[in-house]
Amino acid sequence: VQLQASGGGLVQAGGSLRLSCATSSRYATGWFRQAPGKEREFVAAISWRGGSTDYGLAVKGRFTISRDGAKNTVYLQMNSLTPEDTAVYYCAASPFEDVLLITPNEYDYWGQGTQVTVSS
Repeated sequence: VQLQASGGGLVQAGGSLRLSCATSSRYATGWFRQAPGKEREFVAAISWRGGSTDYGLAVKGRFTISRDGAKNTVYLQMNSLTPEDTAVYYCAASPFEDVLLITPNEYDYWGQGTQVTVSS
């Protein structure tokens, strides 16, 4: 399974970005982020079959995870960004269609990461 994350960049506080994760399979997918000197943090997850979602407390209400079945792509819409959202964002997948996975060690496949920088 190959994962290709894209869409990161530099944005001002209060702005928005949309990340994309192209996957070769219809797997449960999640987004994590890691800032320098910090542990990898859960951001959002989606079950492929049912479309159930879950979010980390730090992003709930601001970020939205979704999927496009026809394109085998998972998106992370990030709104109201703050400098605390600055990190490398990773998408991850696991070969189960109908589960929500929120810890890194539950995922089998990882993308290369995309940098998100929010300026104040």
